[in-house]
Amino acid sequence: MAAPQAKRKLTILIADDQTLFREGIKDLLDNEKTVTVVGEAADGVEAVRLAKKLKPNVVLMDIKLPQLDGISATRQIRKECPDTNVLVLSSFEDEAHVMESIQAGANGYLSKMLPAAELVNALKTFANEGVMIPQPVMGKLIQGLRSMSNATAEATLVALTKTEIRVLSLLGRGNANKEIAATLGCSVKTIKNHLNSVFQKLDVSNRTEAVVKGIEIGLISAEESS
Repeated sequence: MAAPQAKRKLTILIADDQTLFREGIKDLLDNEKTVTVVGEAADGVEAVRLAKKLKPNVVLMDIKLPQLDGISATRQIRKECPDTNVLVLSSFEDEAHVMESIQAGANGYLSKMLPAAELVNALKTFANEGVMIPQPVMGKLIQGLRSMSNATAEATLVALTKTEIRVLSLLGRGNANKEIAATLGCSVKTIKNHLNSVFQKLDVSNRTEAVVKGIEIGLISAEESS
């Protein structure tokens, strides 16, 4: 009987201009058996270069970076390294920065004030294509997406199938494709097809934007994303 395969480690690139903060995050994550820090970047240009070279699962991205700010770096990484997720970890919690990060392609947004244990849990949730937007941040995003009219919302409700709405709801809970497939009793490939359809109908480019827009127009409740 073949031995079970070891679970693949989550690879992390830390992008922050504060050496002390980078080292603190690295020390924290080094204690986790399922996480490996593969690189550190002190500016946005270096973050993009290392993301392309190392191809980490997740980039922990600060917004205020020298040479190239975190928003611009996120946009480049998501464009050039589509398999790498970007999780913004910033001291900025205002609506403008949150919205700008998500629009740049960030898959999640966390505050630097987050307790260490919650950061580790967030990364684990993030590991398999999950989303990570805490409730306070989600509220800011919802405020930023109030521009969609009721007519558009109704049209979207009609356009999405019951299965697509169910997939979106499970996505809002941070479920990965494999978990959604298990819940709905179908293949991962089928879930990917459903998600591609949802993205197109909602006019979004990633999972986080889909969840945010789904909440804003009432397809799923904000509680489901907490």
